[in-house]
Amino acid sequence: MLKWLAAVLVVLIALLQYRLWLGQGGVRDLAEVRERVAVLEAANQPLRDRNARLAAEVLDLKTGLAAIEERARSDVGMVRTDEQFFWVPDVAVEAKAVINPVPAASLEAGR
Repeated sequence: MLKWLAAVLVVLIALLQYRLWLGQGGVRDLAEVRERVAVLEAANQPLRDRNARLAAEVLDLKTGLAAIEERARSDVGMVRTDEQFFWVPDVAVEAKAVINPVPAASLEAGR
């Protein structure tokens, strides 16, 4: 009787070990899920970086006038009152802001 009970316990342990290592939800499935998570994390990292840059830009646009001015200059081509804009047709040049160190009001006052 004791041998029969021992044999049943050995068979139960073997079945439980089979389910642990090879069955559904076992160690093999866990390794596959961890591998998929690593692949998805690697794919999401550039998106997280982009979202962080966009959040910083939104915060800068909400709090600072310099960012709004920069956006207006680059996207819309706005020019301040103390600047002169020269357009040369058929020339593709990257636009850079030129800042006049002397404001126009002080030039008029000197006349």
